[in-house]
Amino acid sequence: MSDFGTRFLDDLRVLVVEDETIISFLLEDMLVELGALHVQHAGNVASALAYLENHTPDLAVLDVNLGGERAYPVAEILEHRKVRFLFTTGYGRSGLDTRWASHAVVQKPFNIEAMTAALRQLLATPPSS
Repeated sequence: MSDFGTRFLDDLRVLVVEDETIISFLLEDMLVELGALHVQHAGNVASALAYLENHTPDLAVLDVNLGGERAYPVAEILEHRKVRFLFTTGYGRSGLDTRWASHAVVQKPFNIEAMTAALRQLLATPPSS
């Protein structure tokens, strides 16, 4: 039994776009523990976009601010492909441009329980149309 509850990610492929390596690997450990089949890391917008050229994840976790660069170009592609995603940011919902205000946000520093709850709610919601 997982420390985070039951495995509910059902062999999903998850893209983690995060510029802080330790946070990226902590997310990977948690996502795998929750049942993710594969976790792909991208530390900046360019590497996330390069990955998306040939792949479509089932789910994504996007840090809003990647070393001064916003993750919104990645969010646009994910939204177009109807891939569920959530944002992480140290500023909470107020850290998002109004265009993205309706999307799920987990405020940093987040704990495992908050991220797990946000992922469960995200999966219970139909993808954006």
